Amino acid sequence: MKKIIASLLLLALILTGCAAQSPREEVDYLTVHYIDVGQADCILLLAGDTAVLIDGGNTDTSAEVVSYLRRYGVKDVDLMVNTHPHGDHIGGLPAVLSGFPVETVWTSTLNYDSYTFDRFMNLAREQDAKIEIPTPGTVYQEDGLLLTVLGPVGTNYEDLNDTSLVLMAQFGEKKFLFTGDMESVAENHLLTSQVSLKADVLKVGHHGSYSSTSAPFLKAVDPDYAVISCGRDNEYGHPHPGPMKELKNQNVEVFRTDLMGSVTIMTDGKKLSFLLEYPAAMPNAA
Repeated sequence: MKKIIASLLLLALILTGCAAQSPREEVDYLTVHYIDVGQADCILLLAGDTAVLIDGGNTDTSAEVVSYLRRYGVKDVDLMVNTHPHGDHIGGLPAVLSGFPVETVWTSTLNYDSYTFDRFMNLAREQDAKIEIPTPGTVYQEDGLLLTVLGPVGTNYEDLNDTSLVLMAQFGEKKFLFTGDMESVAENHLLTSQVSLKADVLKVGHHGSYSSTSAPFLKAVDPDYAVISCGRDNEYGHPHPGPMKELKNQNVEVFRTDLMGSVTIMTDGKKLSFLLEYPAAMPNAA
């Protein structure tokens, strides 16, 4: 715990120094921002001059997402990822497309019956973004950041959550696993695919739902830290006691946006540093 608190202070000093100069100047580290968007997902990765946005939260937090990106000096989005088209993941992406040039869009599907998804696709096409459905093994690499698509490895899933794009980000020796709303069926398929899931930081699937983060999956990832993006006192009871127990049993340090606000992790490729919006909540997170 003392090591994490020291890392929090270090990262706060680093980010303050960057903001006073230029938040996007060339640097030799990666920052991963798990943005507090309530009961939703939105993750911003910044490495040098590269910006990657994974999901965009709900429609009603669109303004906060746009403001967050501008606060950290984002001028354009190099890669936008929609893990799957549920509203709590795609809702804010149209606002980002309206406010920033976007070079490439990764999406799990080209067809989904919703106004928000249609607007998302139309705005991406209007600005001539490159739209792709990436398959396992697809990579994106810029400014020391390597992003690899791991899943979904199966097809014809009954639950849309299992179609979530699963991504591994690597910077130097450190790895971050992003799982969207992937549930146990897709987790099992990933396990049987024998792809390496080992990561230092896990974004817990489906906001900590009971249907995600099984013990075998968590053992394969073997993270030191986990981040859960969920809303305070949400109606779904996320995070569920089951995944929380598994995380505790495997000695994983847990960070929750409902308790801590936005969670930022910085790495130089060898060490991790942390910044919490509400750091006083950290000791009781798990």
